[in-house]
Parts: sequence; structure tokens; C-alpha cells
Amino acid sequence: MLQESDLPGLVAQVLWAAFALAVVFGAIAQRTHFCTMGAVADIVNMGDWTRMRMWLLAIGVAMIGFNTMVGLGWVEARHSVYAGPRLIWLSNALGGLLFGFGMVLASGCGSKTLVRIGGGSLKSLVVFCVLAIASYATLRGLFAVWRVSSVDRVALELAAGQDLPSLLAQAGLGSTPALALALGLLLGGALVAFVLARPEGRSAEVWLSGLGIGAVVVGVWWVSGRLGHLAEHPTTLEEVFLATNSQHMESLTFVAPIAYTVDWLILFSDTSKVLTVGVVTTLGVIAGSAAVALATRSFRWEGFGGTEDTANHLVGAVLMGVGGVTAMGCTVGQGLSGLSTLALGSFVAMAGIVAGAVLALRYQMWRLERQV
Repeated sequence: MLQESDLPGLVAQVLWAAFALAVVFGAIAQRTHFCTMGAVADIVNMGDWTRMRMWLLAIGVAMIGFNTMVGLGWVEARHSVYAGPRLIWLSNALGGLLFGFGMVLASGCGSKTLVRIGGGSLKSLVVFCVLAIASYATLRGLFAVWRVSSVDRVALELAAGQDLPSLLAQAGLGSTPALALALGLLLGGALVAFVLARPEGRSAEVWLSGLGIGAVVVGVWWVSGRLGHLAEHPTTLEEVFLATNSQHMESLTFVAPIAYTVDWLILFSDTSKVLTVGVVTTLGVIAGSAAVALATRSFRWEGFGGTEDTANHLVGAVLMGVGGVTAMGCTVGQGLSGLSTLALGSFVAMAGIVAGAVLALRYQMWRLERQV
């Protein structure tokens, strides 16, 4: 049985493993230009699906990996924040819409902001700070009061978790682990097959990005949900997931963790503020991106192009902070980690994010046409 004296060592293992995986994420994203906003923009503006195939491959790999672990009994979707029985569909949809619109104005989502900081973007550093303030205000401040008293009240209370395997198991169609394995292989495999269907989906860059990032998401799930899971804490005798802000099993997400990172930096001398999986993965992505940018000599300082550019990024950062917390995740949080659990809310949130991004891209096009 784990002793209390063993806890600091185990927490350190969890944090270092999560940090190392995040460094890999940042390095791959910098090297391959992995970006959900860019993927949607490529389709809307040019009809190019190459970067979207990267993202879809990463989702497919994450689905297969996570649900294989569920099938093996290593993790359970119900231990994540995504698969609870309360489906806040309006928050998922509206938050996703706001986040999607904001990420276009801010030149990328939360993860892309971290990658761009690693590449020398001072614009993204400003976005990082504003996003942190907006997301923290939506977690615990003024916006949180509005969120909880309005959109979060609209929900469906399900008898089982909102992940598809649990819902089907509740209907008597089999056991949750067996259904998770089958659905993960089926849906994840379908996405992989779609990626492979066209020549651009078989390029080395697509496979490095899709396989690498999908595997990192699965790896962080294992670190948090398996390595960091204690069925009984030696002091409280309660089930816990070590070094997480949510007290649940966590994988990559980059909205609330950015707020927690700034909170940790500002209140570093407060002994109650400790490193968590969310904080170290945020820092890890920046470190991985910076390492590749410096190694390939692509590191470039970048500033705002003018007043309008500054305003767009500030507004976009606020929308991402408010929307990401309301939707319970971003393009990585809901789009990779959440979708890998097959949670209904994650599908709703991602539909909202894509819709918001398309609306923002159309808005930008309309603005350009008016200036001609």
C-alpha cells in the first residue's frame, strides 16, 4: 500500500511525465504547423483539407488509444470532466461558438497561442495574458456568476455518464468497457480511414502530426488517470487523481490551465499554489515549441501590425477565455481530449467551435471586401 511519504515522489513523476509529453506536443505542433483554426481556414478559404486531416487523424488516434485503455480497465471515462451525467448542452454550444469566433480573431486557439509564444510572438504573449484573465473570471469571478446563473442551468440529467459507451451500456447493449473498445476502434478507425483516403492524408507531415499529437493526448490520459490515480489516498482514504486542478482525471486542454498557470506565477510564494498537470503542460508546450523554433532558426520576434490588429487579438482572447470555460474546453480540450472519451457534450462543443470559426472567417472576408 502506498505510504504518505511516497506521495511527493509520485506527484513528481506525474508532473515530469506530463511536462515531457507536453514538450513533445509543442515540438510537433511547431514543426508541422498543427492548428485547428488554420485547418478550418484552409478549407473555407482554399478548399485545402491537408491540415484538417492532421487534426482528424489526431482525434482518431486519441479515440482508439483512450478507449483501448477503457477496454483494458486502466481508466474510466466517468472519471473525466467530460463524461459526467449532466449534459450542459447550451453551455457547450454557446461556449464553443464564442471560442471558435475568438480563436480566428486571435490568430489561433489556446494551444496555438502557446506554440506561437515559443516561436517568438509577442502578440500571442498578450493573448495569453488576456485569455488567462478572461478564463479565470469565467471560472470564479464575475463571468462565472453569469455563467452559472444562466446557460449552465440548461441541462439534461442522464441516468448514466454522457459518453456513448455508458449510454449504450445503460440501454442494455453490453458492458461499458467492451462497448468503449468497440466504439473507439470503429469511430477512430473510420477517421483514420478518411485521412488515408486522399494522397495528402498519407504525407509524412500529416502522420507525424496526427499520430504524434493523438498519442500525446493518450499518454497524458494514462499519466493522470493511471499513474496518478489512487483508489485510496493514504491520509483521507478517498479516491484521488494527483496533481490535477479539477480533481478528475485530465488530459491536455488549454484554457483553464492557462489561467491556473498565471495564478501560480503571480502567487508563487503562497504554499497552497502548487504545480499541476494543467500548469506543467502549458509550460511544456511553450518549451517544446521554442526548442524547435530555435533549432530550425525559425524563431522570430513578432508584434502587432496596428490598432485594428491589436483590438482583434484582445477581443479574440476574451472570447476564447469566456467561451472555452463555458464550453468546458477548447479545440484540444474538447476537440481531442473530450472527443476521445466519446462524450456527447464534446461533440456539441466542437460543432459550436467549428461554426464560430466559420462565422469569424466569413466576417473577416466581409470586412476585406468592404475595404476594397
